Amino acid sequence: MQAKKYNIAVEATLEVIGGKWKCVILCHLTHGRKRTSELKRLMPQITQKMLTQQLRELEEDGVINRMIYNQVPPKVEYELSDYGKSLSGILDMLCAWGEKHITKVYGDKFSVLEDSVLNDKLKAVDEPSDVR
Repeated sequence: MQAKKYNIAVEATLEVIGGKWKCVILCHLTHGRKRTSELKRLMPQITQKMLTQQLRELEEDGVINRMIYNQVPPKVEYELSDYGKSLSGILDMLCAWGEKHITKVYGDKFSVLEDSVLNDKLKAVDEPSDVR
């Protein structure tokens, strides 16, 4: 089998984490293990089919681990693999750039960001200390 050729290394990165949902899934998994239903609840716009597909691809690429618990009903959880944890710097930078972009385009980033655990962390950083 011949090795794949890339014009630039970022192509290899995007092959693994590219697309609308993979980085979102990975960001949620940086906060710990999640069941499929938890991920679906955190990303209401994603279809179940797309979520399943993206999770399978991330697992195939070794970025996440799938844990199956032998119980009734069956329980499946996903977590970042050690290899996937190496993406945390990239994900943090993508979030930081996204915040700057939202502020540039919309002004108040909290007027367009949904309430979520990930965004609550941002609010805590941005609020003046006397408000907390």
